[in-house]
Amino acid sequence: MLPVIDPRAAHLLKTLVERYIAEGQPVGSRSLSKQSGLDLSPATVRNVMADLEEMGFVASPHTSAGRVPTSKGYRFFVDTLIVVKPLEQQEIHRLEGELVADQPQQLVSAAAQMLSQLTHFAGVVLTPRREPGLRHLEFLRLSDRRVLLIVVTSQGDVQNRILHTDRAYTQTQLVEATNYFNRHFAGQSIPAIRAGLADELKRLSDDVRALMSAAVDAGAGALESGDSVVLAGERNLLATEGVASSMDRVRRLFDLFEQKSSLLHLLDQSQRAQGVQIYIGGESGLAPLDEMSVVTARYEVDGQVIGTLGVIGPTRMAYERVIPIVDVTAKLLSNALTQQFADT
Repeated sequence: MLPVIDPRAAHLLKTLVERYIAEGQPVGSRSLSKQSGLDLSPATVRNVMADLEEMGFVASPHTSAGRVPTSKGYRFFVDTLIVVKPLEQQEIHRLEGELVADQPQQLVSAAAQMLSQLTHFAGVVLTPRREPGLRHLEFLRLSDRRVLLIVVTSQGDVQNRILHTDRAYTQTQLVEATNYFNRHFAGQSIPAIRAGLADELKRLSDDVRALMSAAVDAGAGALESGDSVVLAGERNLLATEGVASSMDRVRRLFDLFEQKSSLLHLLDQSQRAQGVQIYIGGESGLAPLDEMSVVTARYEVDGQVIGTLGVIGPTRMAYERVIPIVDVTAKLLSNALTQQFADT
């Protein structure tokens, strides 16, 4: 729990954070005394800054007499001092028009790109976690022992797999297998299909049985393929302070983006909390992000939370701008996905 500070100190801290975010330079007491709007001498401001530094809200870089906010200072600013400006309706309509795609995965990718473009940082989306299923499949003969399997998932994604079979199939046999599967198993999840097939396989001919087993295995692979975290604009972070100056930090940051498992855990954790979540510096628990901030919000389909999206950027970000961008993008993605699932 953050300590309570008096209104005068809070106002000076707010001014300091805003000036540092805007200019990127340590803020001196003389500058604060002019920009704060308070009738305070530089000496008085210096005394207040000394108190704030002792409390851990600000720090003095070795290269300057000015001060910069610490992670604790940013946290106090975000929790109690920030004034978030909602996006204008015209801007929301423009964003809504950009978030249009034919498939859920395309919508997710578009949302990540939109977050990156609007903030000039990295956009990240935890992809929907719904019970995977197969809405429809089709077998097509390519050659004697090669069959094209077309899988349409319950989320509308279309994926193709080439099956290398032990024997040759005629197109008539493939049509029979296609019709059988879609009649008995369309719309079911992979576990349900496997359970149903366990009984059905005994009654099927050898030809259809082999195709059914291959189709379920390939369909499961199709559903499990792809990353569960979509990233866009990672390279934007190379221009942020504290990253480009350290090749070790660059390497650790991009290792995090490549492996994604730790990032997945953070996004999964934020999925359990309501509203916009802000992780400043070490609060994320991820060492590569100890000088960065992550702003997240969850998104839904028909009122069911299915994922999280957000922005990764420097701690010196314009939170009053980033917070509504993340919030609105989550709402727009929720609406777009809900509409898409309703139409399918």
